Amino acid sequence: MSLETSGIHHVTAIASDPQANLDFYTGALGLRLVKRTVNFDDPGTYHFYFGDEAGRPGSLLTFFPWPGIPRGRPGPGMVTRVRFAAPPGALEFWRARLAAAGVALERGGRGALAFGDPDGLPLAIHESERASSLPAWQGGPVAPAHALRALEGVTIEVTHAAPTLELLTTSLGFRAGAGAGADRTLDSKHSTVEVIERPGVSAGRPGAGTVHHVAWRARDEAEQRAWREALVARGLGVTPVRDRCYFRSIYFFEPGGVLFEIATDGPGFALDEPLEALGTSLQLPDWLEAQRASIERALPQLRAPSRTDPAPR
Repeated sequence: MSLETSGIHHVTAIASDPQANLDFYTGALGLRLVKRTVNFDDPGTYHFYFGDEAGRPGSLLTFFPWPGIPRGRPGPGMVTRVRFAAPPGALEFWRARLAAAGVALERGGRGALAFGDPDGLPLAIHESERASSLPAWQGGPVAPAHALRALEGVTIEVTHAAPTLELLTTSLGFRAGAGAGADRTLDSKHSTVEVIERPGVSAGRPGAGTVHHVAWRARDEAEQRAWREALVARGLGVTPVRDRCYFRSIYFFEPGGVLFEIATDGPGFALDEPLEALGTSLQLPDWLEAQRASIERALPQLRAPSRTDPAPR
């Protein structure tokens, strides 16, 4: 079996305020809350999934919002920026929309806007030809001509780039792309990963505004098992398969210290609620359902996501 990921399945980050997080990603960025559940390893904490209309793999940015958690510091051993793909010609729309929402813009380079979320998580929007071929949320708060379609890629910072680059190209099937020196941008079918070497820089500190892990796509459980066998054969410590209801997962730390996950494309988010109702109520796995009453009491109360658009669609 040829092991070559088609790209990002999802990225999971940390937030400090569930309501602010919910409002920003569904309001300013116009993403759909496709699943409201809990952290299966810490069920007193929400787990929000934001993505396209159906929560397709590759569109998903997810969060563990721990109220009051101190802000972290991105750095080596972390994903340090998450990049969204928007259709060509959409950047001026996003520049105006983000400004109307009070979001400060950074220098993003040609064809990109860089900014942070309410916790300072580094984000960017890139114009992408690939985005034009991906489905848009027809009923969303942002018109399809401008809507964010997927995660374009991530930036990873490590102390020494060579071992990380070797793992990505030989075990995950990324192809070498542009770059100079130790820094490289690698390509897969649907995503890019930028690897930046930062020797002598203190490791990142986890907390609000930092990425917890990045997940790569496996077509199915058979492919995931093959990956697990190959990674264990490399001497990496890989977890057993874990049931995340909407996909199956394995986890391991790559040589630079970034937590990687390999997640199956299915079964998907319509498993426990219909497409039209995704994200509208708290969903729990079967093994936590008996604890629903106590879990709901422990979770912060939420208002419905704001539907007030900061700018025209």
